[in-house]
Amino acid sequence: MEQHIINSSVTVRDALERLNSLSGGTMTLFVTLPGGGRMVGTVTDGDIRRSLLRGVSLNDSVTEAMHLQFKAFPPGDIDPDLLRNLRNQGIALVPHLDSEGRIRRIIDLKSLRAILPLRAVLMAGGKGERLRPATLETPKPLLTIEGKAIIDYNVELLASVGVTDITVATRYLSEKIVEHFANPVAGLQVKCVREEEPMGTVGAVALTDTPEHGDTIVMNSDLLTTVDFEEMYMRHKKQHADITIAAIPYTVSVPYAILSTEGRKVTGLEEKPAYSYFANAGIYIFSNSVLRTLPSCGVTDATTLIQQTIEKGGTVTYFPINGTWIDVGTPADFRHAEELMRHHRNLRNVHNPD
Repeated sequence: MEQHIINSSVTVRDALERLNSLSGGTMTLFVTLPGGGRMVGTVTDGDIRRSLLRGVSLNDSVTEAMHLQFKAFPPGDIDPDLLRNLRNQGIALVPHLDSEGRIRRIIDLKSLRAILPLRAVLMAGGKGERLRPATLETPKPLLTIEGKAIIDYNVELLASVGVTDITVATRYLSEKIVEHFANPVAGLQVKCVREEEPMGTVGAVALTDTPEHGDTIVMNSDLLTTVDFEEMYMRHKKQHADITIAAIPYTVSVPYAILSTEGRKVTGLEEKPAYSYFANAGIYIFSNSVLRTLPSCGVTDATTLIQQTIEKGGTVTYFPINGTWIDVGTPADFRHAEELMRHHRNLRNVHNPD
């Protein structure tokens, strides 16, 4: 971050030298008052060229060349709508300011897709019995696909949308997962909690410190998915939902002619019909107020909590996944996931050759 911040007391020549040192990256400087003070402007190569044409000299203050109408995130949580708008405008770096107008951090919109005000809990307590013998000594989330643990794909996906508070709920071979996350993944220090007794598909969230306000992503850790968390969160907030369920299209094909009947009378036949539904993808956004109702012990499944919320008059919505979703539950699923990730890797190599 520091390489992009320059003091307002320096000259235009100093700013030009600093910009030259940024060659190959985003060539933008943020001008602050002396002593790490308030931000007052931005400087790019274009700003300096335009200032020189106006008669500003290289020995003049950089304030003579800087752009005063800059874009910045105001104090507090970053508004996802504002971030999306700035990214769509092609802006690469945006400072996040504090209440005094000082730079807290600089957001790189090229590498960060969003900054969502969410925490996440990954459920990783299952035994993965259908994948034995591979899971006899390795918990399923730590099985590797294309050289990377399955759970790490999900941590990276969460990190890419600015989710930094991530907890993994463990039980089976818990110590292996704790050891795995002893080192940062995607630059994040991931926390772990352990179920002493089985707590269901959402119950272990009660072992985490759930804030009073806000929302939490809860998801199975053994999925491979490209779910758009940014769009899912925007939908969740727009619909004032208590729970949003990520859903996948699921089609049931009947290999017979189906009768339409009235009493004992046949009114028609439909040959080998197919019926389409939305199935639960094991990925949710829960309001923290809902999660804080979880009991501290016993078994609570996500479906139970969802049904309870509906019965209490809460708002439960769904978000269709438009992309990859694989539940790595069987050897066939595992092989499919390997083929898919190998295909993605080959595509990256084609588009980004060494």
